[in-house]
Amino acid sequence: MSVREQNLETIAPVLATFKIEQDAGVDQLKDADIGCPVTLTGDNEVGPIGDNELLLGKLISLTLSDKDDGDRLATVQVGGICRLTMSSTYPAVGDRVVGGTGATVKQAPVLTGYDPAGGNIARGTVLEVNGTTDCIILLN
Repeated sequence: MSVREQNLETIAPVLATFKIEQDAGVDQLKDADIGCPVTLTGDNEVGPIGDNELLLGKLISLTLSDKDDGDRLATVQVGGICRLTMSSTYPAVGDRVVGGTGATVKQAPVLTGYDPAGGNIARGTVLEVNGTTDCIILLN
């Protein structure tokens, strides 16, 4: 009998529902963004993550359809283990991450002046790195 490979992504995800950031009445998250990292953009509101922005979690689903701007809600994985696409500067196992370019995450920078009151903007713990493609993160 062989040892079964673990799928860490199925372990206890914590999900939360948020409003979606809008620009001129248009939702900034669409169906194509499902699976991408997102950031907190306002009061109980999420949008696409930008370079060096705080990772809130992974977009899991959106209600309604892309044509229903203003009426949709986003379900975001805010805890547990997830896989996210990464970009340069690539994290290593044990690193924390922030937003990268093009809907990705990257290795968090050192503590600097742009960190908010209360601490560093880095989030998560990288558990596994898949080359330069993606990484598995514990959203802690």
